[in-house]
Amino acid sequence: MQHIKIVVEKHPDGYLAYPLGIQGVVVGEEDSYEEALNDVRSAILFHVETFGRSVLESDFLF
Repeated sequence: MQHIKIVVEKHPDGYLAYPLGIQGVVVGEEDSYEEALNDVRSAILFHVETFGRSVLESDFLF
């Protein structure tokens, strides 16, 4: 089973999170690491539900 890798970066204004291996722009931005991670997870689910699994570069499971 493969998972989507999510990168979380700390910036002066908070945290930015984004997934690797997804076509399109999917980003989470919040004040804490956990909030940014949860935000991008929600955005990934919405993105896949809206555009279909074809946005995944390969058959990732999450």
